[in-house]
Amino acid sequence: MQLHMPIGSSVIRLLFLFCTLWLSAAATSQADRPNVILIMTDDQGYGDLGCHGNPIVKTPNLDRLHRESIRMTDFHVSPFCTPTRAALMTGRYPGRTGAFRTSSGRTMLHTDERTIADVFAASGYATGMVGKWHLGDNAPHRPQDRGFQDVVWHRCGGVGQASDYWGNDYFDDTYERNGRFEKFEGYCTDVWFEQSLRFVEQHREEPFFLYLATNAPHGPYRVDPQWSDPYKQTAKWGAGPQFYGMIANFDHNLDILRKRLKELDLADNTILVFMTDNGTANGGKFNGLTSEPTAGFNAGMRGKKSSIYEGGHRVPFFVHWPAGGLVGGRDVPSLAAHIDVLPTLAELCKLPVPDDHQPDGVSFAAQLRDLDAPPARKHLVVQFHGGAGFAEGPQAWKDSCVLQGPWRLINGKELYDIGTDPAQRNDVADSNPDLVRQLRELYPPFWESVSPRMTPVSIDIGNPAQNPTTLCSQDWYMPRGNPPWNFNSIRKLPKVTGPWKVNVFQAGRYRLTLRQWPVEADKPVVAIRAKIQIAGQTAEQFVEAGTKGVVFELDLPAGKTELLTYLYDASGKAGGAYFVDVEALR
Repeated sequence: MQLHMPIGSSVIRLLFLFCTLWLSAAATSQADRPNVILIMTDDQGYGDLGCHGNPIVKTPNLDRLHRESIRMTDFHVSPFCTPTRAALMTGRYPGRTGAFRTSSGRTMLHTDERTIADVFAASGYATGMVGKWHLGDNAPHRPQDRGFQDVVWHRCGGVGQASDYWGNDYFDDTYERNGRFEKFEGYCTDVWFEQSLRFVEQHREEPFFLYLATNAPHGPYRVDPQWSDPYKQTAKWGAGPQFYGMIANFDHNLDILRKRLKELDLADNTILVFMTDNGTANGGKFNGLTSEPTAGFNAGMRGKKSSIYEGGHRVPFFVHWPAGGLVGGRDVPSLAAHIDVLPTLAELCKLPVPDDHQPDGVSFAAQLRDLDAPPARKHLVVQFHGGAGFAEGPQAWKDSCVLQGPWRLINGKELYDIGTDPAQRNDVADSNPDLVRQLRELYPPFWESVSPRMTPVSIDIGNPAQNPTTLCSQDWYMPRGNPPWNFNSIRKLPKVTGPWKVNVFQAGRYRLTLRQWPVEADKPVVAIRAKIQIAGQTAEQFVEAGTKGVVFELDLPAGKTELLTYLYDASGKAGGAYFVDVEALR
């Protein structure tokens, strides 16, 4: 006997099937376009987390993220700041990008570089950047020039550095929002997280990529005593209590962020990444850059920030993405690096990377998903170009480390097996000459590929994207050493000058105003005579007493050139103008 299903029941079943398929497709589509929040703290080392065994600092929320995440346990960055940021943004070795120092005109990306924000924006993502950029303060190098659509950031490499808004001190500071200065209330880290949540809530209905880079716990070490006081008796070295207090404040804000993501129903399909930019700056007492700590904690490693030994460049890297199955607290021991983050996130989000901008990095997405997947990277070269304090120009082998498996070849000479000697106390190069030779063969292809790109990067003047623009002494292209780079060094009015590498964006009449202080400082120039040299022209004039800026107007041809300034005192000694406002008049 044939059974006949009632029409109403059939329709209901068809509707149910349609809804099931639609919801499945919607879920698949959602998982294909996850949100991404990439968080990076400044100067926090691998050992500056409770989950990595630190017995002093309390990081309950980082510890929870660690328990819930996939962790790359052999993850490496550059030994300090700007180079890590350049590699993270481009997926390319810092030397190749042009941004391989923290000052002296070597902090900006070549204009033909493409960033991770460009990749996400090209695929329809909303892109936001909050906090520390340190890849250029002027067009075309600001975050809003490099693919980020919504930015709130402080200039230079830290709050209180030379081009930062004068007087900023971490509390109630003035930062830049999308090209305009704006005063904010509260502690810097609190502000960064508040602005991050603003961005998230504004773009909750579309896929977004957010880069949240805190300046904490970078010095100067300032934080409310409620965060530092608990460490006064346990972190008894220098600014140890303040350093750990800044980390504790970050940890508190991380909890607020994660709870709000859950409330917004965004937590499951958001790839949340936590990492740091280099080894610890103040997580213990060290005898120089390359030692083990005599107090504090460094996870058993030798070296700190700016060191080529393990503690200078091995950092935490956690990835949490419930909708993508990246959960559960699993360690991945494969070698990975900052240059691998862009291709990895692009693969996880199924985004194309431009054919004309292939990364040096490789995706480790397979290793995140499957512990048994073969390693994506077989070796890595980490190099600190120019040495501490930029004592000399970049050199082959100088301050370099070749990494392969457990082996670390330092400066092409010293060899360590961190599998048996994590503190790198026992140099075994003499007993392993064949291995040293094999590892040395990995370095020349790196250097020969990267070093030709370690060339000057210019700042635009007369660019409609930022006209007028203010040049700062931190970007003087010094042959060696550092220019005046923070508020305190500027206040001393040092008798030193250096050239800016500039690109005159368009030929025409320009007004150049020489200052020793930024406009907002409202202070007079302390000099009797001023001189300027640019594009083959030299101009001089006497300085009127009490003036706050010495104005020159010149006709400039388009193209790349140097700008050099002098402010002479009554004894004839000259220092440069630490700030120059440049405006294209026509």
